[in-house]
Amino acid sequence: MNLADPAALADEHFDYVVIGSGFGSTFFVHKLLETRPGRVLIVEWGEHHPHGWQIEKWKNSAIDGATTYRSESDKPWHYTVALGGGTNCWYGQTPRLHPTDFRLKSLYGVGADWPIDYDALEPFYGQAETIMSISGDPDMAKVLPRSTPFPQPAHRMTTPEHLLKKAQRDWHFAIPTARARVATEQRAACCASFTCHRCPADAKFTALNGMKSVLEHPRVTVALSTKAIRFDSAGDSVSALVIESAGKQYRVTSDLFVLGANAIQSPAILQRSSMGGGLTGKGLHESLGTHVEVLLDGLDSLDGSTITTGLNYGLYDGPFRKDYAAALVSFENRWVHGLRTEPGRWKQTLPLIIMTEDLPQDGNNVTIDEHGMPVVSWIGPSDYARRGQKEAFAKLPKLLSPLPVEDIIFRSDRDTESHLQGTLRMGDDPASSVIDSKMIHHRWRNLAVVGSSAFTTCSASNPSLTVAALSLRAASLL
Repeated sequence: MNLADPAALADEHFDYVVIGSGFGSTFFVHKLLETRPGRVLIVEWGEHHPHGWQIEKWKNSAIDGATTYRSESDKPWHYTVALGGGTNCWYGQTPRLHPTDFRLKSLYGVGADWPIDYDALEPFYGQAETIMSISGDPDMAKVLPRSTPFPQPAHRMTTPEHLLKKAQRDWHFAIPTARARVATEQRAACCASFTCHRCPADAKFTALNGMKSVLEHPRVTVALSTKAIRFDSAGDSVSALVIESAGKQYRVTSDLFVLGANAIQSPAILQRSSMGGGLTGKGLHESLGTHVEVLLDGLDSLDGSTITTGLNYGLYDGPFRKDYAAALVSFENRWVHGLRTEPGRWKQTLPLIIMTEDLPQDGNNVTIDEHGMPVVSWIGPSDYARRGQKEAFAKLPKLLSPLPVEDIIFRSDRDTESHLQGTLRMGDDPASSVIDSKMIHHRWRNLAVVGSSAFTTCSASNPSLTVAALSLRAASLL
């Protein structure tokens, strides 16, 4: 890796300066190196913590993300400040967004439409899946159309899920995941130890194992322990990035700047640059999750091959979305609520997570204080998301009718899905968005924004694969 002394970067010029090193940034650079000439600088606030360090220390970063912003709400916002960003701490769940997620307004009269549709992103979904060696169920094409096969076979579902799939072949699928089912040159096969946030086998895709060729490319320079402070601008262009390391600040210049911190830090950088206003920082959101336990009558479970084994789309789409949120039901292969205590019935339990989409609200936002520290204001999820949770729980008995169900128990709300989204939204109209369909800032035309901060609305699906696909597309359109 070509590591730079930040002091030596003072007034140096690069063709591309990229802030952050998570999904949005590394996939953007991956495509840049394939299609464009020029030198790339990656500016990373955190350090490089190799896989062995993360396992030994049992953490993904030396910097606690909660110390990098402040909030009066007790809601946590999890992210990793380190080389590779969120690719270190994610669990590897990689469903695509549903085609209707991109057209909420035109189909159901709620939220907003994205400036691109599923078909425009589909080829890049395939490219991202190939890069990450995604394992998946080919039957999923019935819900999420695809032009290429999954690179790896699906993980093994649990016994109850096989019964569900037999009865609901168009709804129930083995979960697509970046946890290798088959070992690759860079990654071992999944060990099913249920510790995916710090995979002991290094089977999960991360930037450190899967983007090594990008981070070590001769045209790429990486500045670690270097914080992006603000942009300098002239007219409708960004002229420089001010960075800070060891208490000292320096300027670097570039033809194109790429902002890929996260949905809290990215808008804060713009606000510190006097480049805020409009919807910058507004609409922070993530999907809403709840824990449910299904007690089974005479049927064992927990015999799948990885931490999460299946997704059910039976409650995902339909005219109801004009009134309440889509729900995606995730099937867990771990004893989240403990094993059952009755002799001989220890494994007759089916833990579920219900995830519902949310609608961005301006009251959930990111601003900065007088010292430039990001401040998160959180008024809570929308009533639309809460109604979706209530309706999904009420419909579970019918959804699970192929199984011998003894009881369905609501266990708890989930504090967070760890998916910060939406503070620099995509859209065609500058009055209702921050960046355009090519992920270029509406005003500053040499500034691209990548990452889930660009999401127009909030799907019930995990966002990481979509972040990667959007970055591949944006870099290909330069």
